[in-house]
Amino acid sequence: MRSNSKFQLPSILLPGLALVIGSMTYSAASAQQAGVQSWAKICSKVGETDICNVKYDVITNTGQLVTGVNLLQSKGKTKRRIFQVAVPSGRYIPEGIKVQIDNGNTNTLPYSLCLPDRCLAEIQLSEGFVNALKAGGELTLTSTNFRAAKNPVKVSLKGFTAAFDGPPLKRSEVQDRQKKLQEELQKKAKATADKLKAAQDAAKTGN
Repeated sequence: MRSNSKFQLPSILLPGLALVIGSMTYSAASAQQAGVQSWAKICSKVGETDICNVKYDVITNTGQLVTGVNLLQSKGKTKRRIFQVAVPSGRYIPEGIKVQIDNGNTNTLPYSLCLPDRCLAEIQLSEGFVNALKAGGELTLTSTNFRAAKNPVKVSLKGFTAAFDGPPLKRSEVQDRQKKLQEELQKKAKATADKLKAAQDAAKTGN
């Protein structure tokens, strides 16, 4: 489904929840290269705050983060709603992360924090943006690295509505996803190692 929404991303930064993501992730909810792709909702309690995170991670065959998408909603002592994108470090900060749904308008997500292994950009999550995601077919997130090269990553919005409106994953489901992801990554790693060994053997024999 194509979205023609002209949503505008608000400029209110909410860095307070930036590091809470770490307590709610599990390796990755999806792996673009490993073949495990889906949106997922994970909920947990942190102190007196209930937090739900609807997420989609894109990683490499070796398990390295390419792009992580998080829609966080907290209730209780702390009430906040944020849309956050995580990308590898080494980004050109002034460019921010460009956000586009299908062929709609392109908006800029400002960076709020950079860690040794990733940079985070976030804004307040609005109902208009959520509705635009529900009506869309594909989300394009583009960051710019320190060499001024743009790195667009496309994320399918298939399954987003079901994950956002549906119940969170059970602990057993989270563990099952993590296990399947690790198995996929191990298979990819073995296949790569086998190809490398075959190439080395061929070079030694002159074939």
